[in-house]
Amino acid sequence: MKYNPKQLQIIGVAEKLFSEKGFSGTSIRDISQEADINVSMISYYFGSKEKLIEALFKVRSEDFINRLEELMVNLDLSPIQKVNLMIDGVIDRLVDTRCFHNIVLREQLSGNNRTPIISELLEGLKTNNLKAIQKLISEGQQTGTFRNDIDVFMLSTAMFGTINQALSTQAFYKKFHDLHALSQQDLENSLKQKLSIHLRKLFMVNLIEELNEVESS
Repeated sequence: MKYNPKQLQIIGVAEKLFSEKGFSGTSIRDISQEADINVSMISYYFGSKEKLIEALFKVRSEDFINRLEELMVNLDLSPIQKVNLMIDGVIDRLVDTRCFHNIVLREQLSGNNRTPIISELLEGLKTNNLKAIQKLISEGQQTGTFRNDIDVFMLSTAMFGTINQALSTQAFYKKFHDLHALSQQDLENSLKQKLSIHLRKLFMVNLIEELNEVESS
């Protein structure tokens, strides 16, 4: 389903409020006031708050899957180049969609107080992401570029976990590296660059190098 500009505006406002106030703490009226539209318009487009957050997850999920699909059909790129571009795309997506990252992080840290609808959507998002990454890596295995004994689940966990941890501790990163003079944008660019270099190396070790070489180093 393609969303029109007005629907995307509502989804964007909802994303911001869900990030700031939580899903339970945000009402349809809050969203309508922030978006400067009538409550009935949200009901007309989405039906309920639950359907609205489903739309948000759909938009964010499709963005990632579409980027990977574009990489898959690009015959000018090697499997290694595709993986590197995938890594940079994930970094950009998580950094640039900070509100969505906060929604996901809030849910993952909520323990026994999780919101059922978000937990279900998050599981679906992770499953789709994992399948897309598996497909990309399988292409490299079929050409003999990548090893066959790759644990895609752990590799994906390492990538998303590393990025999420880095984003959640930006203040410490700034202090540790004495980057107080940097603007927020420059700080994020610095973080993106370091994450890209680190994760590319991590993936290449797991995708290409033999296990006995890694263990002996």
